[in-house]
Amino acid sequence: MENRLKKGLGRGLSSLLGDTQKKVETNKVSIKDISRNKFQPRKHFNKENLEELTNSIREQGVIQPIVVRPDKTNNNKYEIIAGERRWLASQNAGLHEVPVVILDVDDVKSLEFAIVENVQRQDLNPIEEAQGYQRLINDFNYNQEKLSKFIGKSRSYIANSLRLLGLPKDVLTMVELGNLSAGHARSLIGLNNAIEIAKKIIQKKLSVRQSEVLARQFRDKKFKLVHKKDPNILDLQKDLEEKTGLIVSITNKKNNSGIVSFEYSDLDQLDKLIDTIKKNY
Repeated sequence: MENRLKKGLGRGLSSLLGDTQKKVETNKVSIKDISRNKFQPRKHFNKENLEELTNSIREQGVIQPIVVRPDKTNNNKYEIIAGERRWLASQNAGLHEVPVVILDVDDVKSLEFAIVENVQRQDLNPIEEAQGYQRLINDFNYNQEKLSKFIGKSRSYIANSLRLLGLPKDVLTMVELGNLSAGHARSLIGLNNAIEIAKKIIQKKLSVRQSEVLARQFRDKKFKLVHKKDPNILDLQKDLEEKTGLIVSITNKKNNSGIVSFEYSDLDQLDKLIDTIKKNY
């Protein structure tokens, strides 16, 4: 029973289970005596998938036990560690009891179980998944390399997932609701007008590639400013670019105050620019 359970839980949960206790026993527990995990990272459940699982449980029962721990606030009650979707589907299927594995673990281990299970089973939307990774990093001293090995995904996948959390809240909500994919969202990272562009992507039903092109246009300062600038300013800008070999942007206000910026690609270019200024002033 122990080997079969560990195999079903996956590599990450298996190692957590091994750390907890050596012998695993399955019990039957009343559904009403079980409550959800207060650390559950998942907020959204796919209705169609839940219905499919409900039908499966109605026909075959719960094949894989739900992992629970004793509820310290209520005697003979239990809190789910892993398997909340199976618990919900079992209720929908009309079951009164479900098979469980009871583990005595603390809050920290319970949270770790919940995050790892959801990530491995792909039950999380991209934002919940990223928040799960971030919580493992913040609360359990994980780094991207340890996450990569533990979850079984590449470091670049982990890094790209975490980068999504830098997007505005409105964009994160679009991803959580399924209106915007993670690929679309990644193209918006770092843009000041990410919300506006996200709405355009949804409205025009753009592909990820089309979204990347649109976002790239907004990242290009010349795309936004070149047509608004005075021809004399543009000539001066071009002259400076030819002399310095750097990308130059000049913004001149109506009162003739403004900003001159030089964009360098490495320290050598920066040193050369600073040296030129020092020699002439």
